[in-house]
Amino acid sequence: MSNIALFGVHQQGLDIVRHLGAKGINVSCLVTLSESMAEKSKAAGWVDYAPFAREHGLDIYSCRSYSLKHADDIAFLERSAFDIVLLGGWQRLIPEVAINCVKYAIIGQHGSSEFLPRGRGRSPLSWCVMENRRRLVWNLFEVAPGIDNGRLLATEIFDINEWDDARTLYYKVSIVVKQMLERVIPKLLTGELQGIEQEGEPTFYRKFTPDDRKIDWGSSIYSIYNTVRASTRPYPGAFTTLNGVQYSVWKAQVFDTKITYQNVKLGEIVEVFDGGDLLVHGADGLLLIRDSEIPGQVGDVLGYGTVAQRKEQTGVGLIQRNEGFSDPPTPHMT
Repeated sequence: MSNIALFGVHQQGLDIVRHLGAKGINVSCLVTLSESMAEKSKAAGWVDYAPFAREHGLDIYSCRSYSLKHADDIAFLERSAFDIVLLGGWQRLIPEVAINCVKYAIIGQHGSSEFLPRGRGRSPLSWCVMENRRRLVWNLFEVAPGIDNGRLLATEIFDINEWDDARTLYYKVSIVVKQMLERVIPKLLTGELQGIEQEGEPTFYRKFTPDDRKIDWGSSIYSIYNTVRASTRPYPGAFTTLNGVQYSVWKAQVFDTKITYQNVKLGEIVEVFDGGDLLVHGADGLLLIRDSEIPGQVGDVLGYGTVAQRKEQTGVGLIQRNEGFSDPPTPHMT
């Protein structure tokens, strides 16, 4: 019987374990973080794995460090001698000493709008939304020392549509990762599958920071829409200010570019609809805020600030390119 573990802190990890179990591929151990370690490590989207482990009779280990460099964590991996390790929302590089403890492979996942080695690095889902990309190329790969540089095991391509946000893209990633793992794991265990080396010049996304989540009411409403959907749950959310207090914005949409109001300021709330939706005046139209913490009234002006490195493309949305990126070929783009 194979000895398979999953390292994770997100719901996706539990979804993977549940799906594989239904297909006869059983994960025996969950490796995760305690709530206090998750808070200390700023592990966004943390989910408690303990109830799931109890319900399904799985072993569970809470790491002493998210980096897996603590001596107790390495000792645990050496004792466990896992055949395969799956990563289900593990947002840290795996050290070489940990990689060497696993018999076949640690299976990582990563993607962007381009084929690896382009698009390595941090926060690819958020950056692809901010860049107004139209597809995700999602990969399984053998984890190696370095950043997303291991041999490729499987690849799937799917759409990023104009309604997608961080949460719906996580749903899509969850679907394709479960399907790919179902195919890949048996072939790794029997030696039928050999990974393919990445070829070409790599490019890297930088970390998605709080400054990138700040709403700039002086920018295009399409830019703001992209900021909101790139930052929404399970991430901390886009934000604006009112009377010096910061408030999260979880859902918004471009409302109109023809309807106008006279003598209003950028960021001013011009309507409050039944149910609490807020209509805000922007630089090139009106933005409807559908879900937020803002306790605003008509006439209130929301705060804004310029976010460094932003570039606007009129009528399309915010394009923020990391060094070395260009638009990939996407036949279905209009």
